Amino acid sequence: MASVGFIGLGLMGKPMTRRLLGAGHKVAVANRSRPAVDELAGEGAIPCGNPAEVAKQAEVVFTCLPDAPHVEEVVLGPNGLAGAMRPGSVLVDCTSNQPASAAKVAKALAERGVEMLDAPVSGAPEGAAAGTLSIMVGGPRKAFERCKPLLDALGRKVVLVGEANGSGCIAKLANQVLVAVTFLGVSEALVLGAKAGLDPAALVEVLGAGLARCGALEVKAPKILSGDFRPGARVTMHVKDLRYALDHARERQVALPGAALVSQLFNALVANGEGDLDHIAVVKQLERMAGVEARARKPS
Repeated sequence: MASVGFIGLGLMGKPMTRRLLGAGHKVAVANRSRPAVDELAGEGAIPCGNPAEVAKQAEVVFTCLPDAPHVEEVVLGPNGLAGAMRPGSVLVDCTSNQPASAAKVAKALAERGVEMLDAPVSGAPEGAAAGTLSIMVGGPRKAFERCKPLLDALGRKVVLVGEANGSGCIAKLANQVLVAVTFLGVSEALVLGAKAGLDPAALVEVLGAGLARCGALEVKAPKILSGDFRPGARVTMHVKDLRYALDHARERQVALPGAALVSQLFNALVANGEGDLDHIAVVKQLERMAGVEARARKPS
């Protein structure tokens, strides 16, 4: 079994680490706050105080962090991975990252004989726990083939989308554009039905049986119906991803009108103090505009 490191033990990183432990791998862990490290140490992980300590114990190091600056700090900062990873080792960054930042980090590591895969994931914490994530990977094919058994422990669909570093990040931005626009469609449909007096739960049932069926409706409609907006992925994280997507689209001269619209609705949620809610909370903005809530009706 491979010796593995994992840095970033949040909503996604903690269950992903548990998957690697469950597959029998030796896993060294570090995190910005200590409780998650201690929790996983109680389950067999090796606790570490900083990224460099993790790197000294691992052939492959995973990172799953909030944003590009966090990745650059963990890799290139004091007690970072770059100064401690051995030549021939691999960094697998599962952050929803900025493509240019991923390429920058990969270049810095390559100068030290370390390869990098940018491997963002999709599937929410539930998918991380079940090992059913979709993992979109960018980087050298040989490094991908070497790390694929580890990635297979985390995901149901693991695809190398391009051999240039940053390719996986671009695929994740495309994923986030599609998720955002789909969330808007689901929210508009349920708010329209609720405003017309339909039972939202009945509407979800019938929409899910036809061409309108989709993962967003299946996974997120129950949260809308119950009013439970505890985060699987936070609005603030999706704001960041759409910002990167729109920036990249401008560079490529690609129009993303739907993503731009949802980005503004997400910004309104953040301004209203709702940035830490689940990203399906975009429905709340539409509900306020329509003066109705799309909640399941209680039995009379």
